[in-house]
Amino acid sequence: MFNNDGLVKSRKLDFLPKDVGYKIEKAIISCGRNKMLGLFTSASTIRAGHMIKKRNKKILIAKPGLDGHDRGAKVVARALRDAGMEVIYSGLHQTPLQIANTAIDEDVDAVGLSILSGAHNTVFAKLTAFLREKGVRNMVVFGGGTIPKKDWDGLRSMGVAKIFTPGSDTNKIVDYLNRVLEEK
Repeated sequence: MFNNDGLVKSRKLDFLPKDVGYKIEKAIISCGRNKMLGLFTSASTIRAGHMIKKRNKKILIAKPGLDGHDRGAKVVARALRDAGMEVIYSGLHQTPLQIANTAIDEDVDAVGLSILSGAHNTVFAKLTAFLREKGVRNMVVFGGGTIPKKDWDGLRSMGVAKIFTPGSDTNKIVDYLNRVLEEK
């Protein structure tokens, strides 16, 4: 992107509004290569002459059904937020259709359901069916709560990527999502 003088040799910033591209080019030229690369790489990636803004991973945490115990969902939501992810908490008493619509409307990377009621097989089946019906194929669906191990294989076959049980280390949840969403 830079020639030996530290000047921009490729001006492929046309996808930005003209005044923004101009300001970036001027900043690169006036500050020099190393300073500006440091500034851009904290929130952006420079690839093949293009500056591409990285967005934070966006996660929807939802609490389906009539179960009102949401402390675990809130703890996970806060841990994900503290790890730099953008988190949307849907609140209590959401239907699978509401959750699917919110996930699509908000363009999330992953949906996490907290289920303590025992309705996990029904709720996950409906959610994944709604997502497929709406053409969503690459959204990570994960869950947590009192979900017996004997049901995990059935949930995986529906498209549920991972189940976390009560007491799971939030760092493991964060690490899992970081790893899976980087592969996506």
